Amino acid sequence: MASSVRFTVTPTRAEDLPDTSPDISSRSSRVRFGSRESVNRSETSAGVTTSAGADTPERSHLEHGDGGVKLSSAYINNSHAIDDDDFYDRNLALFEEEMDTRPKVSSLLNRLANYTNLMQGAKEHEEAESIGEKHKSSKSPQMGTFMGVYLPCLQNIFGVILFLRLTWVVGTAGVLQALCIVFICCCCTLLTAISMSAIATNGVVPAGGSYFMISRSLGPEFGGAVGSCFYLGTTFAGSMYILGAIEILLMYIAPSAAIFVSDGPDGEAGAMLNNMRLYGSLFLLLMCLLVFVGVKYVNKLASVFLACVIVSILSIYTGALVSAFSPPSFPVCMLGNRSLSQHELKDGLCVKTLLVPPPPEAANASESFNSTDTAQETTSDLWRHFCNSSELSAVCDDYFLHNNVTQIQGIPGLSSGVIADNIWSSYSAKGDVLERGSHHSAHRDAVSNHFPYVFADITTSFTLLIGIFFPSVTGIMAGSNRSGDLKDAQRSIPIGTILAILTTSLVYLSCVLLFGSCVEGVVLRDKFGDSVKGNLVVGTLSWPSPWVIVIGSFFSTCGAGLQSLTGAPRLLQAIAKDNIIPFLRVFGHGKANGEPTWALLLTAVLAELGILIASLDLVAPILSMFFLMCYLFVNLACALQTLLRTPNWRPRFSYYHWTLSFLGMIICLALMFISSWYYAIVAMVIAGMIYKYIEYHGAEKEWGDGIRGLSLSAARFALLRLEEGPPHTKNWRPQLLVLLKLDEDAHVKHPRLLTFASQLKAGKGLTIVGTVIPGNFLQTYGEALAAEQTLKHLMEKERVKGFVQCIVTQKPREGISHMIQSSGLGGMRHNTVVMGWPDAWRQSEDPQSWKTFINTVRVTTTAHLALLVPKNISLFPSNSEPCTEGFIDVWWIVHDGGMLMLLPFLLRQHKVWRKCSMRIFTVAQMEDNSIQMKKDLATFLYHLRIDAYVEVVEMHDSDISAYTYERTLMMEQRSQMLRQMRLSKSDREKEAQLVKDRNSMLRLTSIGSDEDEDTDGAGDRSAEYRRVHMTWTRDKALQLRSNTHTHTHTASACSTPEGFRDMLNIRPDQSNVRRMHTAVKLNEVIVNKSHDARLVLLNMPGPPKNPEGDENYMEFLEVLTEGLERVLLVRGGGSEVITIYS
Repeated sequence: MASSVRFTVTPTRAEDLPDTSPDISSRSSRVRFGSRESVNRSETSAGVTTSAGADTPERSHLEHGDGGVKLSSAYINNSHAIDDDDFYDRNLALFEEEMDTRPKVSSLLNRLANYTNLMQGAKEHEEAESIGEKHKSSKSPQMGTFMGVYLPCLQNIFGVILFLRLTWVVGTAGVLQALCIVFICCCCTLLTAISMSAIATNGVVPAGGSYFMISRSLGPEFGGAVGSCFYLGTTFAGSMYILGAIEILLMYIAPSAAIFVSDGPDGEAGAMLNNMRLYGSLFLLLMCLLVFVGVKYVNKLASVFLACVIVSILSIYTGALVSAFSPPSFPVCMLGNRSLSQHELKDGLCVKTLLVPPPPEAANASESFNSTDTAQETTSDLWRHFCNSSELSAVCDDYFLHNNVTQIQGIPGLSSGVIADNIWSSYSAKGDVLERGSHHSAHRDAVSNHFPYVFADITTSFTLLIGIFFPSVTGIMAGSNRSGDLKDAQRSIPIGTILAILTTSLVYLSCVLLFGSCVEGVVLRDKFGDSVKGNLVVGTLSWPSPWVIVIGSFFSTCGAGLQSLTGAPRLLQAIAKDNIIPFLRVFGHGKANGEPTWALLLTAVLAELGILIASLDLVAPILSMFFLMCYLFVNLACALQTLLRTPNWRPRFSYYHWTLSFLGMIICLALMFISSWYYAIVAMVIAGMIYKYIEYHGAEKEWGDGIRGLSLSAARFALLRLEEGPPHTKNWRPQLLVLLKLDEDAHVKHPRLLTFASQLKAGKGLTIVGTVIPGNFLQTYGEALAAEQTLKHLMEKERVKGFVQCIVTQKPREGISHMIQSSGLGGMRHNTVVMGWPDAWRQSEDPQSWKTFINTVRVTTTAHLALLVPKNISLFPSNSEPCTEGFIDVWWIVHDGGMLMLLPFLLRQHKVWRKCSMRIFTVAQMEDNSIQMKKDLATFLYHLRIDAYVEVVEMHDSDISAYTYERTLMMEQRSQMLRQMRLSKSDREKEAQLVKDRNSMLRLTSIGSDEDEDTDGAGDRSAEYRRVHMTWTRDKALQLRSNTHTHTHTASACSTPEGFRDMLNIRPDQSNVRRMHTAVKLNEVIVNKSHDARLVLLNMPGPPKNPEGDENYMEFLEVLTEGLERVLLVRGGGSEVITIYS
């Protein structure tokens, strides 16, 4: 037992043992076992001893299980054992490192199981509003399909249109067209509900309903645009419900409450509108106060409002059935076939004249006479309206004289066969008199509105009726907003929503048939019930009393208005909290409990705008547009996800198809333009403006939306098409790879390179901005991410659309080569490389800057890519510094595929270079005909459609000047001196390296950096030094040291005065002299002609094939561009980039 204990305690150092302390609860320590399991260990006052005798089974009991050792409760704090096992389970010790950043599966599932989502604007704030209540533990959702989805959808779908306008729609459009209107609208919502069910069952839908679905399916741009439209629709729905409630109040409940009263018939409409505005504003204020005080009161009243709706609908069906046996008595007064308003008949008599019996004394005096002879004929109130006096001899209206006054039954009943008269449409213009459709007037002259007829208040059409009726089928999103309260949201939302739509559709269709079968057509077309003594038309059919419908519809419309004013601010708050529309950010804040106070204020202001319209028939088409647009994009989201077959698209609701979604989308779009094409355009313009606003400000949201998937599919298709062959010369444009260098602080050294690239591209084509970070990728990954962000911010600042690529490599030169080889994808690859000029290459002791530059030139040449090297890039103009005037000079020395012609044309498309003129210079030798060359060049430019001034510069043969000879000699002497100095320094460093220990010698492989590999004249020796022997002996060390001394002595000979004198006696190479001569002569000509040019474009000569002349190549380029302010060295990719053909 003692040995076993010693084996366990051995890995624990003395400092890991607990400190003896009387405070047993103040400190705890951790003991690491071989399996790297951590357990909490309490410090006891007795401590832990290492003697074998102290380790009794009672004090320290060891249990050996399946490969593990457990310490008993003798010194382990068991209260923390469970917490520790959550992170350091002995069975998951292999994954201990991952558990620091990644949860265990059990922890993940536990968090997902505890996830709850409250419904939008219903219960999330009730607990916070209850003063004095203790915080109760949240109960698991228990609502089923019926209470959680079906009834809320019924309450939101049934609304004011059913009670106030459906009878008018049936009477105006006829039964057949009314059925068509209802069927189209219900099909639209049913197909939308199918698409919505698929989206809602493809994961949890939080508060926000349709906005959440669209934004997460189609992206923040579409989500913000359509979410805003849905918010506006919900807000104007609140206005519509309030206007409906006021109409019921002032027309049917308390007409005497009207404050504005008109003296004549001409001002009745205006007075009514003013009453609507006044009372509507008061109602809106009261409702907003109720919502502000507490949403829980609104939710408690919701069941009462729903009961009112159900009772009202049942009374309609009951009244229709009762009318088959005993129709209610609602007589309608008719003059010919024209209906009369019984509001204006003060005596209520539907006759022209009436017989008034004589007084009783006169009757006794003439008992012998017939009573009919003694009765007096007098005129009724109706006579006074149509004649200029109450006398029988008065002059009356012609139509009044030629037509009889009759009374018909307003509700003939279900078995009367009146449906035959109501089956066809009867549209009318504003101001027309309502007439019975199957009868014709004897005279159809113009009618004055002073007569007590029932007039049409608006011009009706099929399209108008669709826009007015469609709000009565909205509200299908109520179930998806309550997913957090549902026991099984994945099952309840589709079933409840679709059943609610089928139920409401059946109710609407049956009501159309019942209204057409029970009510006289002229009464149906009477919008406000003037012909039935001011009763609500649908109320005349209800049983047992019209007041059932009147009171029920009033409360139901008030409840619907409260629901809209409750939901709209929370929808706006959801949009604001997503922070995709910056100017809405303030509306994401509210009270301490989360109530959207500011959003409620904005909603009240917008709802007041709808109330100021004061007409239910004008507000309904507005909100129809917004809801139709929302439903359109729900269908689009479902169709898009289905067609793209994204891996995450796995809805539990399987009864959907992309064709149904497209059909629903087409119906929505058609209904928008059918009902009101100008409202549809306005709604689309609003949504488009919001879309572009979000896109312009860059919504930094990634929700895995379908538009991104569509973009990927389109990009894949386009890339595969581009891969079929190289681009035609007509389609060639520079696709740039811009190589930028970062300094030690991760700042871009030459940001003007990106500015120049933006001026050259003007937002077209491909731009890749790349940089190489020296180091090990495993250690410098964070630096690479920071560099990528730096480049992205710079691209945003310069407004460059493109991609960023950062490569981490030990050798920057190889990193640039890899980037040039591998950047891009398929046909979207760069064809032009833009890189900066190494400005201080002469003064730098490190040759890597210009060696990397030349190596990049060679790589681009090998890859057949064009190369652009702006020299003096810091002097190039920024995007805010346009050149007022000047020239862009092109020096066309050799043909490079037309790059020199194309680049100035592209630059002049940008505002910075737009006002610059183009000049093209070419060089003629002695044997060339310069006059003919100028003509040919002008003709060539004419065919290229490029306007430029042409000049041919003649370069005469001349002897090599002393200046050229001296410049070449200085160049070679300097190169030789620097080469020897670098070689001497390199050898000294290697000698110092040999005195280190064996571990340092094993790290000699890391010395093989770019400096050692590319040091001229030391290639063989550096290769020898880089060899690492795993078996290191004294003889090998002495041998290597002696070799090093020999080489060092030879290499350092140049530092002696004799070596320096020998270097002064070298003669320049003749090929270098010729190249220098060309550079000097060309530079003289270019400076002479282009010293005042804004930009000089010049052919860039290729690097020498022999790497030993690299430094001389840099000197040639310096001489060639000496004295020029801004130079762009251009090297073509070997293919034609411009053509004279169309």
